[in-house]
Amino acid sequence: MVRILISGSVAYDRIMDFDGFFRDHFLPEKLHTINVSFSVAAPAQEFGGTAGNIAYTLALLEEKASIIATVGSDFSEYRKHLDATGIDASLIAVRHDLPTASAYIMTDRGDNQIAAFSAGAGALAYGNDLPQEVAALGIVAPSCVSDMLMLPDYFRRMKVPHFYDPGQQITVLDGDQLKSGINGATTVFANDYELSLIGNKTGWGEKEIAERVEALIVTYGAKGSRIITRADETRIPAVTATHVADPTGAGDGYRAGFAKGFLAQLPFEVCAKLGSCAAAYVVERRGTQNHGFTKDEFRKRFQGAYGEPCPI
Repeated sequence: MVRILISGSVAYDRIMDFDGFFRDHFLPEKLHTINVSFSVAAPAQEFGGTAGNIAYTLALLEEKASIIATVGSDFSEYRKHLDATGIDASLIAVRHDLPTASAYIMTDRGDNQIAAFSAGAGALAYGNDLPQEVAALGIVAPSCVSDMLMLPDYFRRMKVPHFYDPGQQITVLDGDQLKSGINGATTVFANDYELSLIGNKTGWGEKEIAERVEALIVTYGAKGSRIITRADETRIPAVTATHVADPTGAGDGYRAGFAKGFLAQLPFEVCAKLGSCAAAYVVERRGTQNHGFTKDEFRKRFQGAYGEPCPI
């Protein structure tokens, strides 16, 4: 049986740091005609994308994931990285007439970000056959719209528990498409800003979403996360990062830790704590797939943060 299927983007990240604050360069009375340039340090190319990031942290947690995505002619370097990390790339579709997706991410001193994403081959619908064996878990992370519409239906049809995380694609998906993705998902993930966007498009508040899934998980960065179910809600404090080198990919790390707990059939509260612990490692390193930890290190950090034994 395939253990974990992750649908999402596979991209090369170009990460840039701006030694200032974006807010100092946006004039409220001129927001209708923005024309501003930021001087940044030389960009570093990193391996990224939502599916790649989640699968990478799951590999550190000793889980092997298979990625469903479409990549381009320049994928060979990334494939070597996935193979070396223990991530299954056999389901990835390759287009030789287009480049792999690229993300251009600029971060200021307050960890605010401005990003641009060029989808390349990732804009195309996944054209390969999907596995017909039942997976233990599916994850629908931000990718091309056609995949985000197709995969939830596939997981529902296969009776595979799955996470739905519309993330950066909320601005592209319409209200009915978001409702379709939410309905039948095991868990829906969003940060607090994304949840507001979902609400504006669907007309659904937290209660309406929670009625349709087992849990709605709302993340607040360093302020922790909330678990909202039909019955109640629980606030989970974040694991404190020793320092913040780069916040990019923290949400993907959180989802990986949460997935590890879910696969171990742990309560959602514990899954969220595992997610927070994983996310702390991500933000302490520049790039989304440069962090690392051993199982013993992870367990000690979890116990130090929450005062209870790590259950994995």
